[in-house]
Parts: sequence; C-alpha cells; structure tokens
Amino acid sequence: MIKTLRSITVAFAASATLLAGAAQAQSNELEADFDSAFGTELRAPQTFEAVYETSFERRIAQLADGSRGRIGVAAVDLSTGDEIGILEDQLFPMASTSKIAVAATFLELVEQGKYSLTSEFPLLLPVRSAKFSSVAAPVREGEYMPAHQLIEIMISRSSNPATDALLNVVGGPGKVNEWMRRQGIREFSIDRDIATLVRDDGEFDPAQHIDKRDAATPRAMLELLKGLYQGKFLSAESRRVLLDAMAKTRTGKRRIPALMPDYVEVSHKTGSLNNTSSDIGIIEGPDGRAIAVAIYVTGQGSRSAREDRIASIARALYDGFAEKAGTRNPRVWTNAERTGG
Repeated sequence: MIKTLRSITVAFAASATLLAGAAQAQSNELEADFDSAFGTELRAPQTFEAVYETSFERRIAQLADGSRGRIGVAAVDLSTGDEIGILEDQLFPMASTSKIAVAATFLELVEQGKYSLTSEFPLLLPVRSAKFSSVAAPVREGEYMPAHQLIEIMISRSSNPATDALLNVVGGPGKVNEWMRRQGIREFSIDRDIATLVRDDGEFDPAQHIDKRDAATPRAMLELLKGLYQGKFLSAESRRVLLDAMAKTRTGKRRIPALMPDYVEVSHKTGSLNNTSSDIGIIEGPDGRAIAVAIYVTGQGSRSAREDRIASIARALYDGFAEKAGTRNPRVWTNAERTGG
C-alpha cells in the first residue's frame, strides 16, 4: 500500500484541475491516490494511520501535509540506515540546493589535476535583460577569485555569480548531470545556469505544476548528501572543502537550524525561488550520529510559512531518529572529550 501510494506518477499532478472539477465522479480510491501523489488535499488522521506504520512516520507526514502546497521530505540516519520519506520520489525545484552538485563536479576536476583550489576564475555577473528574451541570460565577467573562495561563497552565501563561474568551468549544466549519473543518481537535472534560472523565475507555480527543468527528487538529493558525507563520491580533501563550506552557511537560519538544540551542528544548503523554499544538509548530534535531510516546500502562503515548515520537519526528524536510536537526551561531549584532549 505504501509503495503504491508513493509511486503515483506525475500524470496525476498534471490532472489536478480535471480531478478537482470531477471529484464526485471519481472513486474514493482515485482521490486517495491523487492525494498521496500531489499532496494538495487535506488528509484525515485515519488516512495517516492507514498509510504510515509508525508514530514517527505519521508525525512527519502530518507536518508535511500538502493542503497548501506540495512538500517533499527524505531523510536517513547515517548511523543506522533508517530512512523516511514523504513524496520523496516527486520532482521539486532545486533552486540553489543544486550548487552542492556543481561544487562536487568541480572538485572532481581538481582531483584529476585539471585545476587546483587556487586556480582563479571570474565571477559571471548577470546583465539586465527581459524575461524569456533569450535562451541564456547575458552575463559579464567580474572579479577573478580563487576556486576555494568561489566554492565557499557559492555555498555559504549562495552567490549566483560564483556558481555560474564554476558551472562555466566544468562545461555547463550537462557536465553536472553527467557527474550525478556516474554516482548512480538519476532523478536530477540542471538545465539552465543560475542567471537564466533567476531571470525567468515565476513561469510556473511549483505548488501546482511540476516542471522537470532544474529539478530533483528529495530522494536524489538525499543520495547526494549521503554519498558526499560518507566519502563515496570525492576524496577526503574535497569532502572537507565542501562540508566546511556547508557548515559556514549564512542563509536559512530560519530553516533546518532554527529549532535545533544548541549542541547540534548543521551543515546545509538552502534554495529559494518563486513560491518555493528548500534546505538540504547534514545534522550532527553530540553522540556522533549524523542525519542527512532533504526538505522541499512549495506554497504555504508565504516564505516565512515555508521556512517554519522546514524548521518543524527538521526538528521532528532529529527527535524521531534520536528516539529510535535510544538517544533522545544524548550526553553533550566537551571539545576536549571529542578530540581526546
């Protein structure tokens, strides 16, 4: 039953208007399937109990209720392998969360000796142009910066000119997609540079329409986080560079980190576009456990409401996995204890 509801195709999403207009003519089963796939109908408590086996799953499903817009969640406790997901196989706008993949693609080129972290490249600054006036938005070269600084500001400050600089160096969106495919991750696609993505933002409402461009599933982004954290995709040095940049993120203080205990460390990357907010990252507790989380929220009425959803879901994931592992109130280790000093 769970697998059936979670694997409903995007075709249901595209049929939203028709289903709403002919609700009385549809069977209860079809309405339930549409509800699970698109997440725009209010779900009754008994539905949660029927679909989700544990109170932890039901809690996350309730927080990710899509009555005011689609919400996708994927998370895994990296210590135990326990996973949880809500609409985790449905496409959502990546916005700036895609920048982690751009950085990873460049870092592989560094490992291959084609570039170094001190190689300098120019920022690519957007030039004012009308929406949809060209296939790619015009840009101009700006200040030259070493690659390690470009990586840091594209992740920690979500710099679009820095991202487009490295996207150009690696050979464009297609090369990032190729890198992801080589890691076994398929439900991911960058189709435009950031300058074009931002200029043409607003073409569709992501709460009501699934655009396959510049989109990924929460599960795909979870696989990206998991592979990077566990050292499967990059060298130890490249992993350190990327995770350090994520640990310095200044954006999204109202998202994953907002409701976390003071002793929890969050390394993450946010994303924001028209009517969509997201945050993906690693949550590390003082007991050494790490949780990879990908949360994509559309609609909800306002950006602050979307951020509140992300914060609430992230905290519930942290508490739920901690409770399952029997560490709901973990001991807080001192720095000396952590380092053996």
